[in-house]
Amino acid sequence: MANLKSLVKDTAIYGLSSIVARFINFLLVPIQTARFAASGGEYGVITNVYAYVSILIILLTFGMETTFFRFMNREGENPERIYSTTLRMLATTSLLSIVLVLSLIHPIASAIGYADHPEYVAVMYVTVAIDAFMAIPFAYLRYQHKPVKFATLKIINILLNITLNLLYLIVLPALKLNPFGIYDDQFTLDVAFVFYINLVCTVLSLLLLWKELRGFRFGFDAAACRRMLSYTWPLLVMGVAGQLNQAASQILFPYFYDGSAEEARAQLGIYGACIKIAMIMVMLTQAFRFAYEPFVFGKSKDKDNRETYAQAMKFYVIFTLLAFLAVMGYMDILRFIIGKSYWEGLRVVPIVMAAEIMFGVFFNLSFWYKLTDRTIWGAYFSGIGAVVLITIDVLLIPRFSYMACAWAGFAAYGVSMLLSYFIGQKYYPINYPLKDIFVYVVIAALFFVIIHYSNQLLPLWASLVVNTGVLLMFVAHIIYHDLPLKSLPVIGKYFK
Repeated sequence: MANLKSLVKDTAIYGLSSIVARFINFLLVPIQTARFAASGGEYGVITNVYAYVSILIILLTFGMETTFFRFMNREGENPERIYSTTLRMLATTSLLSIVLVLSLIHPIASAIGYADHPEYVAVMYVTVAIDAFMAIPFAYLRYQHKPVKFATLKIINILLNITLNLLYLIVLPALKLNPFGIYDDQFTLDVAFVFYINLVCTVLSLLLLWKELRGFRFGFDAAACRRMLSYTWPLLVMGVAGQLNQAASQILFPYFYDGSAEEARAQLGIYGACIKIAMIMVMLTQAFRFAYEPFVFGKSKDKDNRETYAQAMKFYVIFTLLAFLAVMGYMDILRFIIGKSYWEGLRVVPIVMAAEIMFGVFFNLSFWYKLTDRTIWGAYFSGIGAVVLITIDVLLIPRFSYMACAWAGFAAYGVSMLLSYFIGQKYYPINYPLKDIFVYVVIAALFFVIIHYSNQLLPLWASLVVNTGVLLMFVAHIIYHDLPLKSLPVIGKYFK
């Protein structure tokens, strides 16, 4: 229980910072969707480019975050040398890749549909290469259990991003000013500067990590490097395949949509804006991951570790289901996060959120092959999921547009999750409380149906009352069965 409380504490700090950071980052959505109407397709460009970015960040980090934690906690390894070796590896690969991409920028831009705007590709690639390198100093903060500094740096980055987006996309156009020259209201200039702003914020974050970058001085261990690469390459395959489950739809959509390129960008922009609302599930999963990964590897030798993992899974499912119901219950308010011209795509939100819950479960299950050094299984599971997703996208995007993307992700995560569970029980059996989890899923499904019809049939004030009542009933079930108030920190002493 002490271990679980430690996990909860770190998750709470990472979670609060992640939620605050993501909430602030949400402000980019109303700013950008207010500036770019859905019909123009500009937000589709942003969605498409960032889909490529999400794949590149996996390639450039090549699974070294997880590998870093594994080797920092492995007996016989020197943590300082491991940290320095990892820093040098990522610095080298990032710099070399920047040189290569910039030297081939025009053919690369043409290949992905931006021949007229190679600056999109150049700026975003430099940004993502720096981000990939910074993953290790940020991982080092997690290893040292410094969630406050971790969170502060992340929030500073996002606040600056928001401020510059607001200034350039809203304030300066309203004043007809452009600090870089004559004011130009063309969409190409606006979209390009969304990417330039991201680069500025990333460089600032790198400068703020100067203390962690002193880890370079501990030298390079070639033997440790070889051991780490042997461990990490399946994680790279798994990471790319796993990220394809999130980003492949946005990459493939323009190629398979049955319509013009402009219309495809407009539809992709609607999908990209609406799934931002579903990102609350990504926040929770990410917060849990930041605390859970170092926790698992640090506690892998404890006798009660499997029971702890089982309980962690249960509470992850409980609170992500609560988040799901909360988003659905207050959808009529949350929809104002995005521009009104994008609202037609809100029907994808429950599908994408359910898919993200399954991804979180898959992440929880993944530790059986990480702890037993069978990381190749992760590559198999994610690869199969990616095949499922791409197949559905290719076959159904021409007919069902972005709805095919939402269901493709749902199917891909579901398949990966089930495969990981059944095979994991053979190699690293954990007695997960499946009955309790199933009960929560059924209750959440029934409450979702009530919320759905409440939103459809009742006026806004009445639906909010009904939906709030439903959420309170779900919370009451959690408190009664699994989280009595007396067990809570600080306030628990006031309850019997």
